[in-house]
Amino acid sequence: MENRADIDNRVSENGYSAEHQQWVWDDTRAFLAIARRGTLSGAASDLKVGIATLSRRIERLEKALGLPLFIRQQSGYLLTEEGSAMVDRAEAMEAAATAFSSGISGQAQPTGKVRLATAENLANELIVPALPAFREQYPGITIELITDIHTVNLHRRDADLALRMVRPERGNVTLRRLGNLGYGLYRSSTYSPETSASPDSSLFDWADFITWNERQADLPAAQWIERVLRGREPALTTTSLASQVAATKAGLGLAVLPHFVAANAGLICEQADLGIDQPIYLVIQSDLAKSRRIRAVADFLVELVEQSAQPLSHGQIS
Repeated sequence: MENRADIDNRVSENGYSAEHQQWVWDDTRAFLAIARRGTLSGAASDLKVGIATLSRRIERLEKALGLPLFIRQQSGYLLTEEGSAMVDRAEAMEAAATAFSSGISGQAQPTGKVRLATAENLANELIVPALPAFREQYPGITIELITDIHTVNLHRRDADLALRMVRPERGNVTLRRLGNLGYGLYRSSTYSPETSASPDSSLFDWADFITWNERQADLPAAQWIERVLRGREPALTTTSLASQVAATKAGLGLAVLPHFVAANAGLICEQADLGIDQPIYLVIQSDLAKSRRIRAVADFLVELVEQSAQPLSHGQIS
């Protein structure tokens, strides 16, 4: 594989001179759009050009460089090692072009779309409430929030970065552990079932439980309740955390919920430590780790999780 200096020399040798700046920049924008989106159709939509035009630009760029930048697959476009090495250079051109068109000196504000994958609870209860402040600081960045993380794979470039509770086992990604997501057993103030006549019975023997549908049976909360029920049927199963919170507030039973979600809903903690806390990881596509727009979002997430460490990881029994 050629190193960065070799690639830079190849750029110079193959016609990237001043008189060709416009089509060079058009081709570079095409390269960045496909690298970020992973598909011709998505990139064409972002750039508002036809797929055929976009394909020609990439072919022209690869011919000029004498390098394959993408692996064409049926599912989309994956960066080659040479393509990954070009991302930083292309984004530097993007920043320079933005600064020039804005008529300002120094480094321009990062712009563009960032696809962030995370769990529904982190999205709705933690990230979204903090986005107005982020938007005020970075008005040029558009965030695409993806909460259906069961179908998201950073290796396939379904997202640029992710805040998740499962450590990725494969893919060209960088990761950082930011903190812990703690879980507790919660109820509403209106739920107070009659105790069993047996003096040896416990809360777990007679209480009603709200849990996950069998499709989410692999979740730690679902597995904890399954162990507690020991064959008893739950009062309700759902496919979303929001439904579980609503059912708990309605007094249908006990639910295993993230501490910060239950606290925001005004629920009462029956047991604060269930032994199923999960680590929170920030995962980034390695070839995008130095992108200014990606770094802006990543830094925002790091600060947000660190500032929320106490409510995220701890609950308090009422």
